[in-house]
Amino acid sequence: MLDAPALLSELESTAERLLERHLATSKEWFPHEHVPYGRGRDPVEGEVWSEDDADLAGATIDDAVRSSLLVNLLTEDNLPYYFRTVEQMFGDDGAWGTWVRRWTAEEGRHSMAIYGYLMATRAIDPHHLERCRMAQVSLGETPSPETLQQGFVYLALQELATRIAHRSTGRMMGDPAGYDVMMRVAGDENLHQLFYRDLAAAAIEVDPDGMVVAMEEQVRTFTMPGTGIPGFTEHAKKIAAAGIYDLSVHHEQILVPVVLRTWDVENIEGLGQTGEEARERLMKRMAKSEKVARRLNERREANLTPA
Repeated sequence: MLDAPALLSELESTAERLLERHLATSKEWFPHEHVPYGRGRDPVEGEVWSEDDADLAGATIDDAVRSSLLVNLLTEDNLPYYFRTVEQMFGDDGAWGTWVRRWTAEEGRHSMAIYGYLMATRAIDPHHLERCRMAQVSLGETPSPETLQQGFVYLALQELATRIAHRSTGRMMGDPAGYDVMMRVAGDENLHQLFYRDLAAAAIEVDPDGMVVAMEEQVRTFTMPGTGIPGFTEHAKKIAAAGIYDLSVHHEQILVPVVLRTWDVENIEGLGQTGEEARERLMKRMAKSEKVARRLNERREANLTPA
């Protein structure tokens, strides 16, 4: 297994190529052009927020969608700590440093757009939102992969998970402006996951043992960012119950297309004993994940079937 400096050196040209592809593919956009400011109003001192305050163009949203909007925004708000972690892994020189700074700049506008929408529409309690933001950012809790290989795997899975969460939330909002904001943010996240996904694929070519060990670790321990958000567990339960993001989504829309198809873990060649043993554990974990996803889908279908 390669150490971090050796792996970064081996992948320098790949990082340059993927960065150039990203810059050629990404499009300039402006958060303020997606916020329906006309629905906003001046705050009233001492006013207590209620659901009736929301102006969602005639739509209504439930607690699960509000939980998802809060978690999605606060996850984006925690960007300073993600930047610190990724820069520590990649360094600040060459294509690696350029990518980290570009990625950070693009991620920063996500919170601008979502926050602007929520404040203009008052879709969620602004006082509660700010208190949660202060608590989370003051804590500074983020996932911290132990190795560069684990970092590649986690970032690929997490960016795709975030894209899915944003898109699913947008589809359940009913408000065209809210849908537009979430789709615009999800579009960025998709480009980010493509960078990390393909970077990890290249890493498999030069360090198959290290990457399979990293896959097994991250598939087994993966958690969405946001654990520092007050009430995160309850929010996550609501989000899962609504089908926005749950273990079934995680398996079918993230693990299967990335780990099994794109990275083709079952057919990776050149593994030593350590890599082979990790692959065996990983495939058992994937089989277990498939069973859990199947049960969740069966339970959801049963609940939707008329009595």
